[in-house]
Amino acid sequence: MRKRILIIIFVMLFAFTNQAFAKEKTTEKPAEKPAEKTTEKADLKADIKVPSSVLSISKENTYPNSAQDLPYLEPSKLAKAMLKTSDVPITNPDLIRLLNESSINASKVAFWYRAKIYLGQWPLSYQSTETTVNWEHQQINTNRLDNRGAQSIAKLYYNQTAHKKVSGGLTASIPNSEAVQKMMLIAAAEKSKLPLAFQTAVGAGTKKPNVYHVSPKQVGYLHSYVPAVNERGRVTYGEVYIVLKGGKREIVIQNVTQQGIGAWIPIQDHVSFRFHTSNM
Repeated sequence: MRKRILIIIFVMLFAFTNQAFAKEKTTEKPAEKPAEKTTEKADLKADIKVPSSVLSISKENTYPNSAQDLPYLEPSKLAKAMLKTSDVPITNPDLIRLLNESSINASKVAFWYRAKIYLGQWPLSYQSTETTVNWEHQQINTNRLDNRGAQSIAKLYYNQTAHKKVSGGLTASIPNSEAVQKMMLIAAAEKSKLPLAFQTAVGAGTKKPNVYHVSPKQVGYLHSYVPAVNERGRVTYGEVYIVLKGGKREIVIQNVTQQGIGAWIPIQDHVSFRFHTSNM
């Protein structure tokens, strides 16, 4: 009798356990998939529209400006692997070039090997915060036509009377300014989609066939300007070390600092015109 009671209790417990397990299984929510990381890059293009008063003189310019080669540099296989180990983004083309020219043959057998190589303090990257254009950045020419003694409309044309060179640059003194200029030039060119250079020139005798009408009893003035982009952002600096641990190679950045900076970058082979008349 006692044995029969024990068997009944065991069967009841087994049935209850199965029922609870089944209920828990049906009410269990499916595991949520982790949110996928967005790899989409932010749109770097600035909303810059070239006014109708700004004309290209790339074909008419009597002084051939050399195209500004943006210092893009593709990291080597070794450089790519090492850049991924850095906690701080590195986009400085000069530093990437140094890594490209480096060769590190680390043996995996030498697990005891340790080395820390100091490469110095570098501007690591530049982040653009604002890109604007001053279409009348620097005046380079004025053409004048006096039509006060005439009875009919006269035509005024642009004719560059003297060779003019316009230079840009950083708005403040900053360490390793040449490398910073390169990074700012890349960022400003990508955002503005304009031909930028820190130096441009307009040769004497440069002309455009566009006509500006001067009425009788009026004096016409045609002022010409070289436009420029005002680029602003922040530069990240840091002390760069290459650390070797056995067969591993990595970049370690220490003492990271940031500094705000601005720059004026002329727009190459473009001239902005402003025409007005007066009876004086």
